[in-house]
Amino acid sequence: MSDSVHYLNVFLGAGAIILQILSVLALLLLFFGPKKNKFLDYVNKHFLVLSFLISLFASIFPLVYSEIINFLPCTLCWWQRVFMFSTLFLFGTALWDRDRKVIRYVVSLLSAGFLISVYQNFFYYFGESSGLPCDASGISCYQRLVSEFGGYISIPMLALTAFFTLLTLLAVAHFYSRREG
Repeated sequence: MSDSVHYLNVFLGAGAIILQILSVLALLLLFFGPKKNKFLDYVNKHFLVLSFLISLFASIFPLVYSEIINFLPCTLCWWQRVFMFSTLFLFGTALWDRDRKVIRYVVSLLSAGFLISVYQNFFYYFGESSGLPCDASGISCYQRLVSEFGGYISIPMLALTAFFTLLTLLAVAHFYSRREG
């Protein structure tokens, strides 16, 4: 693996860890924190921009890995792409129109992508490869193409982080708005 790919992996891995920490913090503040919070105010106010940017990066970097670096995606990765790429266009349209009602439309797509990602991560980290739906093409859902931060960060973990963060943003935008008003 070249140095530039390694640095990309480290950059994305560090970003994923930061997003995981911020997402957990946001959920804790949302459900257990004070009624008013500056962090949640910011997330709620800029939810459309944040959601669009995360879905944009979560759509661009898999394409970089597959089309430039030549890491071919497995079956489960393709399904996750279907759901993530769709949300990119919905968040883009919602951002353009300033339509916060997009939550109703993307929650099902993000939930489906999240469940597929949880399934893949479970088998990737804890299960056997025989449980993953790999076909005869030779592309394995179990292959470790990216392994950073002691093996914690992988391509499946990056996808799971994106879905989890986007669902967290939806939760903040939906529940925090109601709590304020």
